Amino acid sequence: MDRHLDDELQKLKQSLLKMALLTEKAIHESFEALKGIDRTLAEAVIVRDEQIDDLEIYNEEHAIELLALFQPMAKDLRFIVTAMHINAELELIADLTVNICQRVLELAEKGGELLAPINDLPHLADNAKWMVKNAIDAFVNNDEPLAEKVILSDNESNQLRSAVIQRLVDGFIVKDGKTAPRAIPLLLVARDLERICDRATYIAEEVIYMIQARVIKHHREDLK
Repeated sequence: MDRHLDDELQKLKQSLLKMALLTEKAIHESFEALKGIDRTLAEAVIVRDEQIDDLEIYNEEHAIELLALFQPMAKDLRFIVTAMHINAELELIADLTVNICQRVLELAEKGGELLAPINDLPHLADNAKWMVKNAIDAFVNNDEPLAEKVILSDNESNQLRSAVIQRLVDGFIVKDGKTAPRAIPLLLVARDLERICDRATYIAEEVIYMIQARVIKHHREDLK
C-alpha cells in the first residue's frame, strides 16, 4: 500500500512539474510577445493555455483520488494538500499570462509601437520568472531556504510595479493624454506581472508548510 502511494505521489509531482514548465514558458513568451508586439506569439500563448487548464483539472482529480483511496497522514497529507494549492496557483499564473497576451493584441490593434523603454518593466518580468521557477524548485527539492528567499523577494516586485506605474502616469499620461491608449495596457501588464510574483510567493509559503508544517501566510515577519 505504501509503495503504491509513493508511486502515485511521484506521478502527481511529475505532472505538477510539467504544468510548471508550461507556465514558466508562458510567462517568458507573453513578455517576449509584448516586447515585439508579436500577435502570432501572443495568440500561441493564449491557445496553449488550454493544455495548462487540462493539467489543472487532471491534477486536482488525481489529488482528490489519493485522499479518498489512501487517507494519508502527516507528511504525505501535507504533500497532497500543498500540491493541490500549487496546482491552483499555477493555473492562475497561466491566466495572468493570457491577460498580458490580450494586452499585446490590444496594442497590435492600435498599430502603435511600445512607448519609450520602461526599464523597470523588464526587471519586473525577470523577477516574476525567477520567483515562479525557484518556488517550484523549492517544492521539487524540499528546499526551505529557497522558498524563504522567494517570499522575501516579493517586496522588490511591489517596488518595481510602483515604479513602472509612476513612470507611465507621470512621464506619459499626465504629459500627453494621447499616449493613454498605449500606456494603459502597460499599466495592466505591470499589475499582472506583480500578481504573478504574488502567486509565486503563495507557492513558496505552501512549500514551507509542506516541509515544516509551519504556516507563514500573514506572518512573513517571522522570516529574516
